[in-house]
Amino acid sequence: MSEPWVVRWVRCAEGKSLILLAVTVAPADSTSVEAASGEEERAIEVSLILRPRSDVQCPSAQEVGALPVPLRVPIDRAQLGSLRGAHAEDAAAVVRWATARGFAVIEAALGRRAIRLSGAPTSLALELNADLRVDARSHPPGRRVVGTPELPEELREIVVAVLGLETGPFVPTRIRRLPIPDPSMPLAQAAPLSFEPPTIARLYQYPDSASARGRCIGLLELGGGYNPRDLATYFAGLGLATPELTAIPVDGGSNQPTGDPNGPDGEVTLDIEVAGSVAPRARLAVYFAPNTDQGFLAAIMAAVHDRVNSPLVLSISWGGPEANWPASTITAFEHALEDAALIGMTVCVAAGDNGSSDGLSDGLAHVDYPASSPHVLACGGSRLEAAGSQISSEVTWNDQPSDGATGGGVSAVFPLPSWQQSANVPPSANPGQFHGRGVPDICGDADPATGYRVFVGGEAAVFGGTSAVAPLWAALISICSGALGKHIGYLNPLLYDGLTQGAINDITEGSNGSYKAGPGWDPCTGWGSPIGQSLLRGLQG
Repeated sequence: MSEPWVVRWVRCAEGKSLILLAVTVAPADSTSVEAASGEEERAIEVSLILRPRSDVQCPSAQEVGALPVPLRVPIDRAQLGSLRGAHAEDAAAVVRWATARGFAVIEAALGRRAIRLSGAPTSLALELNADLRVDARSHPPGRRVVGTPELPEELREIVVAVLGLETGPFVPTRIRRLPIPDPSMPLAQAAPLSFEPPTIARLYQYPDSASARGRCIGLLELGGGYNPRDLATYFAGLGLATPELTAIPVDGGSNQPTGDPNGPDGEVTLDIEVAGSVAPRARLAVYFAPNTDQGFLAAIMAAVHDRVNSPLVLSISWGGPEANWPASTITAFEHALEDAALIGMTVCVAAGDNGSSDGLSDGLAHVDYPASSPHVLACGGSRLEAAGSQISSEVTWNDQPSDGATGGGVSAVFPLPSWQQSANVPPSANPGQFHGRGVPDICGDADPATGYRVFVGGEAAVFGGTSAVAPLWAALISICSGALGKHIGYLNPLLYDGLTQGAINDITEGSNGSYKAGPGWDPCTGWGSPIGQSLLRGLQG
């Protein structure tokens, strides 16, 4: 870190006065919550995420994923809480601890394994021995935690993570906008290599989108929003009806366009316009949550437990380097993503747009999370070119240093899954050469130069990035699911067990920095891009 640092004392949890217990460091332009005017009087809400119950027999995601799609019987959403929720005794222990210390219990959602507490930041920092600070560098000023909060001994096995102590933004979007020198020109002339999303779907030989009728695609958004007028203009321009769309507020989030198409509005609109134009007969459920660790997890759980919309696939175009994620937070997210696998919901996640470094400047290779989760379909990026109705060229997307490159590499958190054992995943490029989960699993067009024509903020634009690949694959899975009449669900074990044979365009050229593309699976484009009709036939088998 280049900014100056200062040393301060940590308050001892047993006393009300500052005593010498330990020292820590924090940015010099941050202030303790006690020193921030009024901050100590303003209650905040945090979520204590509990472990799943272990006293009820429930299959693992690995067991479900090993079965062919026709033989899969997903857990019903109505049963998920009783099978995977928190144990009542665990929840009671947390509530006793919280009330004994004067915290208000706002909600105890056992099915979602979350207990929400309200309390003054100073009190929460005291009880968790956390150095909670106000960071003046963020706009608006936000809370940050220096070090790792400590749970009391009686809760350490029960509580998986404490979320909500920090404010956002927690993770960035995964979009790249193509600069257009002359905005007055039609996009077909200004960006001749760009595509309408349905054209990309045809190049990838997607099956007839009619089979997605009535199926629901979930889109997770951490800020921004969409303007209905933009959507009406866009879909009318494609000769399509605007899709049936439901905006679902989560944890205080909502559809709130910022007016800046280069920010989260661009992400939200890109997701809707790609998924909605490639699978125009599908329903879209857009989950809006704050860009915090607490909001992100709440949005995943909202989609998992949504018995009204019942999304069968969830597209996530947000994430950040694994190294920036606390281990406890990853554990809480993994429990939620395994829930998704068990109910037959496929989770498609953008693999990142900053090459093998994932945007960090420490000289090491990094992968993005949650794309690196073994429970999700990690979506990397290619550069796609066409001649007429055929693909003429497809290589690894790499426009570094200025315009991005596909994320990918080897996880430093997750060991090599059993279903990746025969994929020739290389050891990590970092010292120690850890044999971890390989990222991504598959890919699709992501280079902004060959990107997706959209309409956002009242203007036509071309966007790329792996953000577009996640909803592109989500639409394909929705179409295939409708054709099969079944949830596809946890796709990864099938992808690595022969499903890709004849169903994937193998991409063998290019690199993303530390890793090179090659025949078969590679850490740049995974298995490759889809041949949709062949993939459907493989799933039918």
